[in-house]
Amino acid sequence: MTASSSVPSLGAVSDRLASLIGAVSTRLVTIHGGRRGSSTGILWQPGFVVAAEEALEADEDLTIVDADGAQHAATLVGRDPSTDIALLRTETRSVAGELSVTSTDAIQVGHLAIVAGRRREGLAAMLGIVALAGGSWRSLRGGTIDRLIHLDVRPDPHLEGAAAIDAEGRVFGMIALGPRGRVLVIPSETIERVVRQLRDHGRIARGYLGVGVQPLRVDEAIAAAVGLEEPRSLMVVSVDPGAPGDNAGLRQGDVLIAWNKQPLRSIRGLYALLGAESVGQPVELGVLRAGERIALTAHIQERPHP
Repeated sequence: MTASSSVPSLGAVSDRLASLIGAVSTRLVTIHGGRRGSSTGILWQPGFVVAAEEALEADEDLTIVDADGAQHAATLVGRDPSTDIALLRTETRSVAGELSVTSTDAIQVGHLAIVAGRRREGLAAMLGIVALAGGSWRSLRGGTIDRLIHLDVRPDPHLEGAAAIDAEGRVFGMIALGPRGRVLVIPSETIERVVRQLRDHGRIARGYLGVGVQPLRVDEAIAAAVGLEEPRSLMVVSVDPGAPGDNAGLRQGDVLIAWNKQPLRSIRGLYALLGAESVGQPVELGVLRAGERIALTAHIQERPHP
């Protein structure tokens, strides 16, 4: 046997890819709702579809089309904008076999990745590689994403919410469209965690301080006088009556400079600190008021459910 004869033919590779996509295809649905058009959903558990939250324009009048072309009404169980995950309930249950899901622990740059979803016309897929595989990160809306994974495939809004599949045919996440045309993967670990909370509670708990803020650059002389290493901070522009910030004594015009003695320099940083773990916790806020540094204690509450 020659060395070349042991290499799989292009036809064999092609058939293998089609087989992997076909194995997942029964778990992929098309989601219709509002004026935004269609997107993809994954039948993650019997009766429950995971979707990209950003792709759902409204909470009502959602319809899914399953692999057999049958239409089913879907209701929103809950949505978490901070991780771009939404959970829908549907009547579609009769799917053979379990969804093969794997963690992203072994995902590395250069690994092949298949994107499989559904457009109005039917099953659709793309093949690419993992272009970036990093550690956990915080989204702009303060959600914790277990790994930062970018795929080298072209963005397709109809495949937002599609399954990301590894070379063994296992689903390792859901496709989300990021800034500057990036195709991100919301990892399976993040999906499992968020789905469990949405299914049980209908929402993800978030911390609530109850203030509106905007970035502010502190005068360098004042920053030096109060011990700020960098002159970046947040000005309080509004305070919700009866909110934790109000009860702590925050006023419009105050400047937030620290959270539990750690510098507070950006709105994104504040969102990150107001995660589920902050609910019920006391927080020492470093505040500049009339050029003087004071400390206030706020007891973080859960963000009111709209």
